[in-house]
Amino acid sequence: MASLSGLCSSFPSLKPNNRIGAELSSFRKDSLAVSTRSNSSFKHSVAREVSADLSKTNDVAGLKKAKQGELEKDPKALWRRYVDWLYQHKELGLYLDVSRIGFSDEFVSEMEPRFQAAFFVYSGVAITQENSLLDNTARIEGWVARFPMFDWVGGRTSEMSAGVDIREMLVGASMMDEATRSTVLRKNPAALLALCWYWATDGIGSKDMVVLPYKDSLLLFSRYLQQLVMESLGKEFDLDGNRVNQGISVYGNKGSTDQHAYIQQLREGVHNFFVTFIEVLRDRPPGHDWELEPGVTCGDYLFGMLQGTRSALYANDRESITVTVQEVTPRSVGALIALYERAVGIYASLVNINAYHQPGVEAGKKAAGEVLALQKRVLAVLNEASCEDPAESLTLQEIADRCHAPDDIEMIYKIIEHMAANDRALIAEGDCGSPYSLKVFLGECNVDELYA
Repeated sequence: MASLSGLCSSFPSLKPNNRIGAELSSFRKDSLAVSTRSNSSFKHSVAREVSADLSKTNDVAGLKKAKQGELEKDPKALWRRYVDWLYQHKELGLYLDVSRIGFSDEFVSEMEPRFQAAFFVYSGVAITQENSLLDNTARIEGWVARFPMFDWVGGRTSEMSAGVDIREMLVGASMMDEATRSTVLRKNPAALLALCWYWATDGIGSKDMVVLPYKDSLLLFSRYLQQLVMESLGKEFDLDGNRVNQGISVYGNKGSTDQHAYIQQLREGVHNFFVTFIEVLRDRPPGHDWELEPGVTCGDYLFGMLQGTRSALYANDRESITVTVQEVTPRSVGALIALYERAVGIYASLVNINAYHQPGVEAGKKAAGEVLALQKRVLAVLNEASCEDPAESLTLQEIADRCHAPDDIEMIYKIIEHMAANDRALIAEGDCGSPYSLKVFLGECNVDELYA
């Protein structure tokens, strides 16, 4: 996938080409360079405990804390900061405003080495299955890195494989992919996002990300980002095997109508978040945006709500990022997806985790399989009891004993509760509000199952 083709050190299997180091002897002050150190393989040994408050040993987080509560409020200085840090992609009509995230120049300087380690400046990267023709070519020719594409690659990073006008989405993703290869921090939108996330969360997920798209057609985008960010960054271990419990919680909804559900708390409640506004400049097709009063259209009201909310939050020291697109098209959506995919990869590299596996999800799937296997055993026990003459009703403890699962009695209760609600089991005595009073049977004998 185009938007992943330049990632490197956030994935433990990448193999950097050390010849790059000899060619990169010096860099501009505000550029992103490449580290020649090899990435550590992910270790499956017993984890070493790391304090949850990583900021105590993190000079960057300490620098941020020293500046906390000092957001710039002077209008002229804010305008200069806006102009200095505004990113624009002219072809895509996409803008990224990070001026309302209060990182300092000192913080940016401290982060330079981490961004250097997160990026390659050459684009010879293979994304393919191991031992394929492309993989062997990349190995023989000494490409910068080979990114193995395993069968566990998640849907959150493969959504470009289907959709409406997928070619246009891929064009947008490709254009953003090119933009996020820049080694100059101010010209790389994904690096800017990752920088803001790290600043806002101290690099340990100390604040949530609230996503507010101001367009009906982007209703599902905040939900997509919830999966992309939380599944990618929510990791128990880092690449060195340390227990770090990383992650950034993401929530939000359509800012155009649903902001009333939570803006009150965002402005005046607990300060455990930063906001991402997604702004769309074109309101409606030409000729379809009617005035509600002289000189004011529906789109103007929406624009006023976004800008007013942004200003009101910042006035109360609540930081925000604003991503602006000209209009919602397959191309701009593809670009947004690619932008956030790359930002997630960079942030993962900064905090030394693997963004591209999901052991927690796999653990849930495995546990679900065990529940269904237990349900089959419960059904078999109940069926056998129902085939007795007369039919026998069983208590939860009797069911658990006959299933040889006395430690799973709570799960057996939940299985019975679900089956009874769907007319697949009958409660002969008691009720589900008093588990020990229950006596259950199937109501009929399935002879075929009895002798299966």
